[in-house]
Amino acid sequence: MRQHLQQHVDKFGRKLRFFKGLMSQPKTVGAIVPTSVFMARRMASVANPASGLPVLELGPGTGVVTKAILRRGIAPEKLVSVEFSDEFCRHLKKEMPDIGLVHGDAFRLDETLGSLKSTRFDCVISGLPLLNFPVADRVKLLEDALNRIPSGRPFLQFCYGPLPPIPHGRGHYTIKRFGWEFRNIPPAQMWLYRKGEA
Repeated sequence: MRQHLQQHVDKFGRKLRFFKGLMSQPKTVGAIVPTSVFMARRMASVANPASGLPVLELGPGTGVVTKAILRRGIAPEKLVSVEFSDEFCRHLKKEMPDIGLVHGDAFRLDETLGSLKSTRFDCVISGLPLLNFPVADRVKLLEDALNRIPSGRPFLQFCYGPLPPIPHGRGHYTIKRFGWEFRNIPPAQMWLYRKGEA
């Protein structure tokens, strides 16, 4: 009973932090409620712990997907999470002090990653609200991120719309639907991007 109550308290706290982040920096938050654990688990499933490479997470928010990546078997020191929001950074630092949390702009990765800018990553898992940004900026971000991972490895992005948030035919990448998660509120669709001609 006490554990069940604690889970409800934790969930409420996560939602409260999410709404504080939404109010303080609305353009950097792309949802009306935090990502569900069901979708977080599916997103984390693309990470390969056996690769030995770190995972790059963009826009961790309240850390639901971050925790799923850790549960997937990625060691905290092998996870680099880039977050723009001050509020979310404070929360993540407190909740998961051992991850590689980077406070900065995912659209300027060289500058944001600093000494890690030459790091090769296993994959990129993104919770960024891409639809809040111009298409040209989305394409540039994607191609920059794809150049940081081995050929064939994915950049995973979720979106609430029916179409991929980074459209076909704008650059050197392919797109594959990874599926819908109807247990998320609202239901969300996930997309896999890889290097190559569309």
